[in-house]
Amino acid sequence: MNKLYLSLIIIFFNFSPITYATTVIHAGLLIDGESSVPSSEMSIVIEGSKIESIEVGFITPDSDDKYIDLSGYTVLPGLIDMHVHLGSEYNKNSFQEKITLNSGDYAIRAVANAEKTLKAGFTTVRNLGDSDGVTISLRNAIKKGIVSGPRIFSSGTTIASSGGHGDSTNSLNKSLTSDPGPARGIVNNVDDASKAVRYRYKEGADLIKITATGGVLSNAKHSQNPQLTEEEITRIVNIANDYGFKVAAHAHGAEGIKRAVRSGVHSIEHGSLMDVEGMKLMRERGTYYVPTIIAGLWVSEKAKEKDFFPELVRPKAAEIGPKIKDTFGRAYQAGVKIAFGTDTGVSEHGKNAAEFRHMVEAGMPPMKAIQSATLEAAKLLGEQHNLGSLIRGKTADIIAVSGNPLEDISILEEVDFVMKEGEVYKSP
Repeated sequence: MNKLYLSLIIIFFNFSPITYATTVIHAGLLIDGESSVPSSEMSIVIEGSKIESIEVGFITPDSDDKYIDLSGYTVLPGLIDMHVHLGSEYNKNSFQEKITLNSGDYAIRAVANAEKTLKAGFTTVRNLGDSDGVTISLRNAIKKGIVSGPRIFSSGTTIASSGGHGDSTNSLNKSLTSDPGPARGIVNNVDDASKAVRYRYKEGADLIKITATGGVLSNAKHSQNPQLTEEEITRIVNIANDYGFKVAAHAHGAEGIKRAVRSGVHSIEHGSLMDVEGMKLMRERGTYYVPTIIAGLWVSEKAKEKDFFPELVRPKAAEIGPKIKDTFGRAYQAGVKIAFGTDTGVSEHGKNAAEFRHMVEAGMPPMKAIQSATLEAAKLLGEQHNLGSLIRGKTADIIAVSGNPLEDISILEEVDFVMKEGEVYKSP
C-alpha cells in the first residue's frame, strides 16, 4: 500500500497514526540479566514498549524525548516470580474463608495484591493455582489496562487427585464434600487426566499445574506421599504438549519428584525432600527447580503459634518448612537449573524479594540469584525472546534500586523505580 492510499484511509476513517515517544534512561550501574558483570554509566533508549538500544555512556536526550535520570541507581530487568497466588494471603482464618468468601472477594484481593507485586519490582508472575478463574480474569484486565499489575501467566485450576493437595473439598463435612471431577481439576485415571488438561485450555489457562505429592497447607495427613501415578502425569504432559502448555509440578516428596521429572514436567515447585537421584534426573532432563524458600520458612515459624494452623497442618509445616533452604543449597551445588519463585500468597504479597537473601545465604552468588529471576525465569516461561534481560528488541520492563545488590542482595527488597512495557508505575 503506497503512502497516498494510506493517507486517504487515515483521513476517511478519522484515524490518527500511532506515535510513540522516545524515552532515555541514564543508568548509573546496569545489570542486564545476561552478562556476568555489571556495566557503569549506560543509557537505555526506549521506543514505545520496547528497548531500542543500550548505549555506553550517558547520551544526550533530544528536546522532545522523555528523560529519566537513574544515574544514582542500579538498573535491572523487571523481576519474574514463577510461583505466586495473587487471589489470597494465608492467615489463621484461611480454611474458614473457603466457605465464607465468594469469588468476588478473592478477585478484589487479587487486584490489590497484583499492584503490590508490581510496585515491588515484579513485572511478570506465574500464578499457580486458581479458583473460579480469578487470575485469568485479572490477567485479562491488566492486559487491557483496566487495573495495574504484573504480566500474569495463570495455570487456572490445579490438577490433583481425589483427596489430594488441590482437592478443594478436603476435610469438609459430608454435605459439602463431593467428587469434583476433571472440570474442577480432580483426576483419578489417565482419561480424567486428559479431560482435566483440556478443561484448562477451555478456561483460558496459560500453563498446567499439577500436585504430584501431598502438600503442607492442605487439611490432609500427608505432605510428601505421591498422589498421581506416573502414567497419569505422563498423560497430562503429553496432552499439555499438544496444547502448547508447559507443566509445573508441586512436589515435596522424593518419589513424587522423580515420577514427575521422568514424565517430562518442566518444573518442580518446592522440592523440599529432593534426593540425590532426583537432582541427577533434573540435571539430565533440564528440569527447572522453583524453590519457594520463604514459604517454607514462613510456615515453619507459624507452626510454633498455637491454633494458627489446623492440627493436621501444623506438624507438616514444622517438618517440611525448614528443609527447603538446605535442599536449595544442595540442588544449586548439584547443577540443577533454578528459576526464582516464592509461593507468595502463603507469605505476604509485595515481600517476594526476601527470597533473594535466603538463596544467597544458601550458597548462590548474587548475580546468579538475580539471573534466576530474570533470564532463567524467562526461559522457563518460554518468553526469553521478549523478557528477562535488557537488550535491543526486548520489552521495556525495568526496575531500579538505590545501591548495589551484588554487594547487598537485600537491597532488592526496596525497589525505587518500576517500568513495565515502557510505562512508569513507580518513581524515586
